[in-house]
Amino acid sequence: MLAASISLAVLAFALAWPVPLLLGRATWPARAPGTALVLWQAIALAGGLSMIGSLLTFGLIPFGDSLLESASTFLGSLPGGPAVSGVDLAHLVALCGAFLLGTHLVLNLILTITLTQRQRARHRQLVQLLSSPVVGQPNTRIIEHAVPVAYCLPGTHHSVTVFSAGLVRLLDATELKAVIEHEKAHLLQRHYIVLMAFDAWRSSLPWFPIATRAQREVGLLVEMLADDYARRMVDDRTLATAIALVSVGTPEAEAMPSLTAEWNPREPSGEQLEARVGRLINGRAALSLPSRLSVRFIALALVAVPTVLLLAPAITSVALAG
Repeated sequence: MLAASISLAVLAFALAWPVPLLLGRATWPARAPGTALVLWQAIALAGGLSMIGSLLTFGLIPFGDSLLESASTFLGSLPGGPAVSGVDLAHLVALCGAFLLGTHLVLNLILTITLTQRQRARHRQLVQLLSSPVVGQPNTRIIEHAVPVAYCLPGTHHSVTVFSAGLVRLLDATELKAVIEHEKAHLLQRHYIVLMAFDAWRSSLPWFPIATRAQREVGLLVEMLADDYARRMVDDRTLATAIALVSVGTPEAEAMPSLTAEWNPREPSGEQLEARVGRLINGRAALSLPSRLSVRFIALALVAVPTVLLLAPAITSVALAG
């Protein structure tokens, strides 16, 4: 149990600091955004499991030689049960830390989901009042405003794609199609679920710089994935032009930044826009299939390692008993 606790602590440190920094500085994710997104999710999940698992296994050391055995003994030693020798303050603090951290992460995720659903419900009501349906395009609405924006609004029964009259006036037909296809990709590929999970992670650990870095990198990756979907319908230069034009906007949009932020809460930074436009113009080849498979194998291994470290002693005990 002590070896597992130390191993999990080392893995948690690696996934909390050097690994995300190295991945954030790498250039290959732009060539395989889907694969990079899988890796970021694995880092977040494995990091959480390792942090909680390290505290939990250390705290349960006095109660047994495996997680299941020690957890059963610990529950039996609660008020009213037999006392267990060798339990000191450090083990109790570790157990409390594991419980508090796990509870905090789960409750924060539930809170993030609840607040996001409420915000979307209010937003949908505003969209219904302030916009009009687009003829021939179901679940698409247009806002009569000069600010050039487009975004997707997920829903329980059906989702809605919203864009403004300013966007229609700014772009030609092909460029507008590129933007609409981009927003459609966010809905089809359920990017809002991934973004919500990383939003919850960041709000759970606001003092944790890597959580903010991960949220920013994941936000860029989902935009690149949506760009790749739009590239199936339009050429790269048209899509890059549409992205650049919308980012520059119009004088009316510059005069009303608050409205732009209200309708487009995930307005990309200049660095993100440069990265998206740059990959479209430079035309670098996608990451090779063996490389993508290797990264996905690493992602799977990252999740498997803390799971094995937690359960291996129990599995070994069962095998020996059999």
